[in-house]
Amino acid sequence: MLALAPHPSTPDDAWDLSALAERTAHADLRLRYVLRGALDAMHVPAAGPPRRGDRLWEHTCAEAFVAAEGASAYVELNVSPSRQWAAYAFTSPRVGGPLAAPGLEPRIVVRRNRETLAIDVRVALADLSSEYAHAALRVGLTMVVEAADGRLSYWALHHPTAQPDFHHPDGFTLRLAAPRAADGDRGSSP
Repeated sequence: MLALAPHPSTPDDAWDLSALAERTAHADLRLRYVLRGALDAMHVPAAGPPRRGDRLWEHTCAEAFVAAEGASAYVELNVSPSRQWAAYAFTSPRVGGPLAAPGLEPRIVVRRNRETLAIDVRVALADLSSEYAHAALRVGLTMVVEAADGRLSYWALHHPTAQPDFHHPDGFTLRLAAPRAADGDRGSSP
């Protein structure tokens, strides 16, 4: 697990966040987000059935930004603790819209206890982009946390700009290697 840090413009020490992204043997992208701390001090929507949502980033939301190495195009995947999800395809930073992938159905598991919120996501890489299953990938792991008073904090592996900007390509710092030809099943992260 890798530590996510709050953006300096939205400092917050009420929580500790970590995340990971990895390839699976079945060409899926596996994401895990773990938030520890005073969950009663944040807004956590109740879990329901998985379904598409919109504007999830306006509340507590885990996000992953995925691009093939060397490409400017990328996909944004948003997952709420409510198990709502959204996916967007961009040709360059913030130029794009909803991802048209009718078969896309991320598998989302949310676990919560008094001081820990865990969000696990598994999605077929080919459902995000036909090239992702075989390409080396750059990934930005981020999370928006909404405090109980409505204040938002922005968390990421790396914040490349003075204002929170999860779409900035310099924030896609996690590298997942292309699958090895011998086994075709796994990449590695740093």
